[in-house]
Amino acid sequence: MPHFETTRRVRHSASDMFDLVADVEKYPQFVPLCDRLVIRDRVTVGDHPAVIADMTVAYKFLRETFTSRAVLDRDTHTIIAEYLDGPFSRMNNKWTFVPRGNEACDVSFAIDYAFRSRTFEMLAGAVFDRAFRKFAAAFEARADAIYGSKAGAAGTAA
Repeated sequence: MPHFETTRRVRHSASDMFDLVADVEKYPQFVPLCDRLVIRDRVTVGDHPAVIADMTVAYKFLRETFTSRAVLDRDTHTIIAEYLDGPFSRMNNKWTFVPRGNEACDVSFAIDYAFRSRTFEMLAGAVFDRAFRKFAAAFEARADAIYGSKAGAAGTAA
């Protein structure tokens, strides 16, 4: 099963980065391959708010929609997205934001996924892999655009 994981130090607070990733409705504006995102419901899981959304990803002639539920745990600075329906047999991802002072944090992104169809995996697998590898950088660039770029703000692997 494909797996990707990365950690980057960014010059934005853990709270700001959490808010940015939690704002799923804005994903079509900057997330690689995200063509459309529709909120289906807002629910509570345990004591935490969660959002159920349909995300449509598109690349050239490929276009697929999948549904996931993201649980937003502000106390632990963690967002866990669980796959519910679509072209995957499995897809789960986790964002973690570890404060490093008031103006920086380590952003960790991990994703595990597998496609239902071997044919679709052959067609789309490499595209999805490249896109997932660009996710953390896309969110860092979005944070710079929203919150302002701090001096020496180049992201680095932590």
